[in-house]
Amino acid sequence: MKKLIAATLAGALALSVGACNTPQDRALGGAGLGALAGAAIGGAATGRAGGALAGAAIGGASGAIVGASTAPRCPYGTYRDAYGDVYCR
Repeated sequence: MKKLIAATLAGALALSVGACNTPQDRALGGAGLGALAGAAIGGAATGRAGGALAGAAIGGASGAIVGASTAPRCPYGTYRDAYGDVYCR
């Protein structure tokens, strides 16, 4: 019974934290998608691992920039916690 309660509480905590959203999430997602696309294009264009690495670096950087610039703004402003993380109000 104790294991069931502990698993239920852990699941509830994971679900509640999983819904949190920070302004940096969009930049991180854009960097990941850009790196994947850049690696695929760079590898296909050059046929070598070096081209895939260069494409991943360029795609990741440009994806992070585009993702950060298209992030929705917080309607009520932002605040920083004690660790320096930015959150919407």
